[in-house]
Amino acid sequence: MRDEPHQTPPGPTRHAIWGSELSPFTLKLRALMEYAEVPYRWLPDDGRRLENYRAALLIERAKRARTAIRHPHMTDLDEYPLVPFLIEDGRTVYYDSSALARWIDERHPARHGPLFPADPALGFVAQLVEEAFDEFGLYLVHHNRWVLSGATNDAGERLAHELRHVLLPATRSAFGRRFARRQVRRLPYLFSVAPQGFSIPGLAHNLTPPSRPGFPPTHGLLDDAWGEYLDAMEAVLVRQPYLLGERFTVADASAYGQLGMNLKDPTADEHMRRRAPVTHRWLGEIRDGRHAGRDGELTVSECLRPLLSVIAKTFVPLMRRNEEAYEERRRAGETLFNEAAFDHGRALYDGELAGRPYRAVAKTFQVCVWREIRDAWSRLPAAARRDVAALAPQAELDRP
Repeated sequence: MRDEPHQTPPGPTRHAIWGSELSPFTLKLRALMEYAEVPYRWLPDDGRRLENYRAALLIERAKRARTAIRHPHMTDLDEYPLVPFLIEDGRTVYYDSSALARWIDERHPARHGPLFPADPALGFVAQLVEEAFDEFGLYLVHHNRWVLSGATNDAGERLAHELRHVLLPATRSAFGRRFARRQVRRLPYLFSVAPQGFSIPGLAHNLTPPSRPGFPPTHGLLDDAWGEYLDAMEAVLVRQPYLLGERFTVADASAYGQLGMNLKDPTADEHMRRRAPVTHRWLGEIRDGRHAGRDGELTVSECLRPLLSVIAKTFVPLMRRNEEAYEERRRAGETLFNEAAFDHGRALYDGELAGRPYRAVAKTFQVCVWREIRDAWSRLPAAARRDVAALAPQAELDRP
């Protein structure tokens, strides 16, 4: 088990990841770098105080100047994350784990094969699974941390420990508590809306997952989807070592990043261990770096059908409706989107997933994701489209 801090590789290291183990995208990026055997420092956990201050300043300057790079280029729909960022040679700042997977394939190709498979059908499935976990899976795992594991997680304390070489000692405890309260307040933005009167025995009011006036509750929707995603992962991994066959791809990195986030959230972790034991072991193996250097064949297998089915039921309609809402609000003159709009009650829209209503805010970065998926689908050869559509007919990817 890799419970100890990341071991800094000996000798000069060109790359540093600025992130936290609490971030699924940091976990994803670390798994990508380790598969490609690219050495890195992990900041701020590995860094000393001055090194961390310099890295944080570099990132903030790059964000303000809009010089932090989303490979191969940025668009007007992009939004900078909190973490992770990749720093190269102490000068260049990159972000977006999906874009960085392509950057790794181009600049640091793994000896056992690319993260995005060259085969058209496999490459598209890898991208579809990756983005489904990044966007919809994110909602599931944050819900599990702050709702399912609301009374048992110590996320705030862990983050404060990671920032021990940044924060002043006297401020760490208060910082951890503020972080936990902030994340709970953000739950409705992250699709997790409690029913009126919801409570968890023994949990303080300011850590109790909130409802939001005018928003349908979504706890049941997310709980059911969580179970379906776990069952679908288990159906693949009892048959083959990775989602697309015998070796690691970007699809595995994203699934690991999201689900692996819950490995240290006690109640959610135990739920995974009971419901999907093979998947739980698989997450631990990637956490421990045992996916690096694995070779083997890839295939679009029949065992992917349950996973692609649940993606077609959740991710696809959510992305489609989000893009529709974005265009509707933009035509109406709206200029504020994402979390800032949510906080002001702007750019909101209503939809339905798996027969249940929800309310959300139009997110520009999800528009970008969906358009990239649609563009990739439109470029697929006819034979590859047939292979994918045979396993995921409900996705209706030819639909506008």
